[in-house]
Amino acid sequence: MAAIIRIGLTGGIGSGKSTVAALWAQAGGVVVDVDAISRQLTAQGGAAMDGIRHEFGAAFIAPQGALDRNVMRALVFEDHTARQRLEAIVHPLIGLEVARQAQGAIDRLARCIVYDVPLLAESSHWRGQVDWVLVVDCAPEVQIERTMRRSGLSHQAVEQIIAAQASREKRLRVADGVIFNSTLTMDELAAELVQIRARFGL
Repeated sequence: MAAIIRIGLTGGIGSGKSTVAALWAQAGGVVVDVDAISRQLTAQGGAAMDGIRHEFGAAFIAPQGALDRNVMRALVFEDHTARQRLEAIVHPLIGLEVARQAQGAIDRLARCIVYDVPLLAESSHWRGQVDWVLVVDCAPEVQIERTMRRSGLSHQAVEQIIAAQASREKRLRVADGVIFNSTLTMDELAAELVQIRARFGL
């Protein structure tokens, strides 16, 4: 049996990375969505919530019992240690769930696993875990416009999020392949993905 191919998919906020992941899944690919796993862990009853409550206090828990992301985001921008403290709680749990989902794909004889990792370029861990890194890239002004439209966040808030992520240049430096997605239509984006999948015989 051919060795399984591990693709790392990343891109800045508003780049269209999630759309590419959805297209890959629609084509029958196995997508392990690290951000979705993180959201599950920090939702009401999520496995990370007891640790977050203990570390940060009740003020960081929304009324329904999930992580209050707005309060946490504000703290992370003010306190550079807050992100590290949060990651120390969440990342080990993410790793366990990623491994579980990947093993499930292997057991089903999947030919390719796509790891959808928003912060791949920021991590020293992920580059060694995948065979090929695909970056979805777009112009910063497009990132801001898309994110404001879908989230309702202010221009300044989106700029802060972008500033907290790896720079565009850093993401492009880790890329083995790039989809430039500032102006692509959905059909054009799908066509780009067909070409990328074809290079792996998928």
